[in-house]
Amino acid sequence: MAGMTSSARPHLNRRLAEFGTTIFAEMSALAVATGAINLGQGFPDTDGPEEIREAAVRALRDGRGNQYPPGPGIPELRTAIAAHQQRHYGLSYDPDTEVLVTAGATEAIAASLLALVEPGDEVVALEPYYDSYAASIAMAGGTRVPVTLRPHDGSFRLDLDELRAAVTDRTRLLLVNTPHNPTGTVLTRAELAAIAELAVERDLLVVTDEVYEHLVFDGAGHLPLATFPGMRERTVSIGSAGKTFSFTGWKVGWVTAAPALVSAVRSVKQFLTYVASGPFQYAVAEALALPDSYFEEFRRGMLVRRDILAEGLTAAGFEVFRPAGTYFVTTDIRPLGEKDGFAFCRALPERAGVVAIPNAVFYDDREAGAPFVRFAFCKREEVLREAAERLRRM
Repeated sequence: MAGMTSSARPHLNRRLAEFGTTIFAEMSALAVATGAINLGQGFPDTDGPEEIREAAVRALRDGRGNQYPPGPGIPELRTAIAAHQQRHYGLSYDPDTEVLVTAGATEAIAASLLALVEPGDEVVALEPYYDSYAASIAMAGGTRVPVTLRPHDGSFRLDLDELRAAVTDRTRLLLVNTPHNPTGTVLTRAELAAIAELAVERDLLVVTDEVYEHLVFDGAGHLPLATFPGMRERTVSIGSAGKTFSFTGWKVGWVTAAPALVSAVRSVKQFLTYVASGPFQYAVAEALALPDSYFEEFRRGMLVRRDILAEGLTAAGFEVFRPAGTYFVTTDIRPLGEKDGFAFCRALPERAGVVAIPNAVFYDDREAGAPFVRFAFCKREEVLREAAERLRRM
């Protein structure tokens, strides 16, 4: 018969059989269909700095980046990334051998895991985790080993004993995300030091997702794991312009690491996108050189938004875990008489005109994540107030 194949085997690679359409696509489509306020997917509803947008327009008009840029990224951006790491964290990287520009952090994560993980290797990751982590580990043929952050005294915390117990002779890599999406947890200096000691002791590679580095609301700010003893040579640090400059559609991310690690990641990256975002790379190079006042105002503005939404959610009856970083707030829906985050989020647009994300999608243990729901607060203040009022009326 026409359309029949010679094999009954499914079309999709078995490693990816558990991954369908992402929850973000589903919930964003639901927001459009119902006209609900979309606090699900993490993208701002306003653009970033006008001078940076104009820098991209200028690059387009000047013909810079309209053809293939260099595979590792344009020199101006690699130099700017190295300068950013030195300026903010005292980390010194060679722009030519220790910096790689990627198509957003998502490609950086995929390329790093595909480069560094082989079939049978175990990857220890903090659960709940961003959904691309699981898919990238699966594509590499690795085995993911979750270590679950658990609610404690108003936040989600890491159990260091559980982390140590998760490491076996088959562990190749630790995948760390701080500030942490979706919980908003920021790992403490003591926790990061313990992770570093474990990595050195067991000779593990570490990939750190630090895309929310400029959204730490408490304490002394972001602490890169690469700054800890013994970590500079074994850590792949991942950053992104989208979260910091509110141009998520530009898809400009980067990797900083020792030359051998960058070379490995670049070997994979060249067969994924090859290159991307040519003119935008020039604009991001200028963005990274913005004065400290920009980064502080960005953080301060998001802190105001965090508090607007957190207080609104509390008033609506949710248990709220006020985040120490990122632009997401996790809530517990059980005080509302609910326990199934999927059902709650799928009904919420009709019930309240608001879209959120069920945290269970970020867990291997769906039951552990079932009562938790994530809201994004990277929206205009008036939008957040309206969303809070709609939820209160619900």
